[in-house]
Amino acid sequence: MTAFTVALVLVVAAAVLLRWRRPAWYWLAFGVTLAALRVLVRYRSVMDACGLTVPPARWRLALARTTNRPIPEPRPPRIRRLRPTRTGLVLRLKLRPGQDVFDIAAASDRLRHSFSMFGVTSREVRSGVVEVRMTGYDVLKRVQMPAETETRAMRVPVALREDGSVHYRDYRAIPHALTLGATESGKSVYQRNLVAGLAPLDVALVGIDCKQGVELFPLARRFSALADSPDTAAELLDALVARMADVYRLIRTQQRITVDVPDAEIAADIWDLPDELRPTPVVVLVDEVAELALYATKEEERRRDRIITALVRLAQLGRAAGIYLEICGQRFGSELGKGITMLRAQLTGRTAHRLNDETSANMAFGDIAPDAVLAAIQIPAELRGLAIAGDASGGWHRIRAPHTSLRQAVNLCNRYADRTPDLPELAPFRPTTGTATELVPSAKAAPATA
Repeated sequence: MTAFTVALVLVVAAAVLLRWRRPAWYWLAFGVTLAALRVLVRYRSVMDACGLTVPPARWRLALARTTNRPIPEPRPPRIRRLRPTRTGLVLRLKLRPGQDVFDIAAASDRLRHSFSMFGVTSREVRSGVVEVRMTGYDVLKRVQMPAETETRAMRVPVALREDGSVHYRDYRAIPHALTLGATESGKSVYQRNLVAGLAPLDVALVGIDCKQGVELFPLARRFSALADSPDTAAELLDALVARMADVYRLIRTQQRITVDVPDAEIAADIWDLPDELRPTPVVVLVDEVAELALYATKEEERRRDRIITALVRLAQLGRAAGIYLEICGQRFGSELGKGITMLRAQLTGRTAHRLNDETSANMAFGDIAPDAVLAAIQIPAELRGLAIAGDASGGWHRIRAPHTSLRQAVNLCNRYADRTPDLPELAPFRPTTGTATELVPSAKAAPATA
């Protein structure tokens, strides 16, 4: 008995310690079993209390009266599958006649309290079937990406969602995206994860970093072109527009529109071309878009119009040519001048870290997901990396990217430096990766020599 008591105390102490220090380990060791039992035992009563049941069918009531049996109880949605995951539980429910998926979504917070889970989200799988994802702990507090993720062309994992699923950046589905975030909000870490995910792929990376390249130039060995000033950015964007025109001419000559070619083989973008003819896709990362839109003189205004026009052209026409935009910035509003709202309309993906003003949040989500505007400006300052991600479908999620240091990103880019394509039209903008020279502070002039 004494040995059993000691063993029980050790198990309880281990469970408490794991729940405090390693919530993921605690969930896999103890939490998933307890949560599954709790859901199965409480399911009928919880659904009844949350108003997610329907009255019994009339034929069942008539049969009960005829046979003098008790009246049947209200029926909750039927559990089709209960699947444990590394972060929680997934319930697949079959709705009863008269129920709607919005009923489950409206009761998510009550289900979270009733089942003693950390979070509950729901989505419609198909007509009459709803998937309810329940998380057992705060997966965004200490982000741990799963060891295995789904990988395919132009689709990279960049963050973890609040329901425990992986948030992917899929360029084939969402060609262009806007990423906003105030200083120290985690926007740079999100960008590093994006570059780290793209580094092993057969893709050309093009960067525009007007902070003299301090963010993107350490990753230069994996970039095919880099610009560190608005003047260089204007020339680089013009070169990309010219490349886009060349790619369209290639597609036009390879469309194979004849009566003996099936429709499935007719080319309309680079992904319809044969592998040996397909141009390398290009991802353009703009680190601070406001620096490209600001001007103080007439000459700078003409340069600004040239830059914004090129960005709008790439956003409108670049997808079929395999050119994708990642526009990042601390501030994004209509005061940046004409063409900004036109550019925003083409940026389907939206990601907003902590923002200091509601105007930027409205520019990010006001036209696609108004509910996400308030969530974007309520992100605490201490939760760096926490962001709101949405798209044109109107849905949005809380996400958080795993912390990736600049050194880790540099090492990864150096490892895959041999995958950096050499594009002739971008050769003048290819970054040099030699040793850094010693800089002399501008405030101190060098002594004159005799």
